[in-house]
Amino acid sequence: MNIYLSFGPLASLIAGILILLVPRLLNYIVAVYLILIGLAGLFSSGAFHMH
Repeated sequence: MNIYLSFGPLASLIAGILILLVPRLLNYIVAVYLILIGLAGLFSSGAFHMH
């Protein structure tokens, strides 16, 4: 039996649990999430051409 986990849903689950436990983490979790999504979008779309 193979179980495939993608990063997005797993990160969302962990972030949700952390926010429930420590609501002050919300700002940091959202900021890190947005930065990671932005970087992933930039590098996967080929916006940066590093030669």
